Amino acid sequence: MSALILFVFLGAAVLAMPIAHALLVAAMAAAASSDRVPLDLLVQQMVAQVQSFPLIAIPFFMLTGSLMMGGRLGAALVGVLSTLIGRFHGGPAQVGVLSSTLFGGVSGSAVADASAIGSLLIPWHKKLGYPPAFSAATLAAAATIDILIPPSIPMILFALTANASIAALFVAGILPGLLMCGGFMFMCWWVGRRRNFPRDTTPIDWSVFRTHLLYALPALLLPVLIVVFLRFGIATPTEVAVLSTLYAAAVSVVVYRDLSLKRLNDAVVHAGLATGVVLLVIMASSAIGWLLTYDQMPAGVANWVTQNVDQDWIVILIMNLLMLLLGMFIDLPAAVLLLTPVFLPLAQSIGMDPVQLGIMMVVNLAVGLYTPPVGTTLFITSALAKVKVGQTVRELGPFYLVAFFVLGLVSYVPASILR
Repeated sequence: MSALILFVFLGAAVLAMPIAHALLVAAMAAAASSDRVPLDLLVQQMVAQVQSFPLIAIPFFMLTGSLMMGGRLGAALVGVLSTLIGRFHGGPAQVGVLSSTLFGGVSGSAVADASAIGSLLIPWHKKLGYPPAFSAATLAAAATIDILIPPSIPMILFALTANASIAALFVAGILPGLLMCGGFMFMCWWVGRRRNFPRDTTPIDWSVFRTHLLYALPALLLPVLIVVFLRFGIATPTEVAVLSTLYAAAVSVVVYRDLSLKRLNDAVVHAGLATGVVLLVIMASSAIGWLLTYDQMPAGVANWVTQNVDQDWIVILIMNLLMLLLGMFIDLPAAVLLLTPVFLPLAQSIGMDPVQLGIMMVVNLAVGLYTPPVGTTLFITSALAKVKVGQTVRELGPFYLVAFFVLGLVSYVPASILR
């Protein structure tokens, strides 16, 4: 049955069918081919998976990001960062990295980050005479920091699947996210200095800088409040998501004064549609996961590896290579939901903590977001910069080096993950 699922899914994916639909077709084909799996039981498993209270956090975090970045905050944030570092070598690209890192504490979605930050920064980069392909590459890679800095929607999905602590995963993602940010900024400086990229040499207008800083400050406090509330057990992740939405709405009304009924409606519709897509992927992935578990495939994989591989570091390497490969072809939420049941028994067999596995999986799959052939942020930023995807990929080399360095740390140095 597992082989049939794989064959049907790959066939549907080759035909360019949406991932959620391809998973559903594969699940239905497997159930129809077996007299041991009642179809109504499969549907019950799909519905039961989305009847989870922590899932409420997903639409609220998405709504928070839409409310915050849909108004004046984005321009204020970019204004602050461009004033501070825009005049250094690679400074305009470093602004993109820092903007994505700070935006990561608001939205939790790399795709939203790439769209919002890219639409703000790419025109500015072009005006300075920056290479469009390098600008697109920087923002495609930097957008993935969003899913490491809390809140993170992929971490919520992993926690639900692995029965791990969402709060522990959020805290654990902070240091790898900051390391990724620092490494990307260094690469921007190094490439900018070596290739003598243009810089923003406009004299600093400190009055404008103070205005932008005051505008951006309330939003910059949001990720700090999220971490504090979770770290000290003041509120659950779902409660924090609701509170962050209320905070974003209050800040938009009182500070930015740009929350119209139309923008509120647009933000709610956007969050609802995005949540619907995620829930459909969850339902389809849960059907596949249940069928694979019923077929004892995860346990079989774990037993085979433990019997044939006697070095823990090789097991970790195998998991990393498989996650990197599959992340290039499968959308991130679906990949998390599909791979967690397979790799969790394997990780437990070598004594790896589920939180470490979760961070390792998110870093791996984040690389897939800016790697062809199905790199979501890669295609978004390339379209915004109006360059060919191949041109963007050629500029991504330094960022892959940083990502693999951070991946090595979280895989083999558990101390690199905060507890």
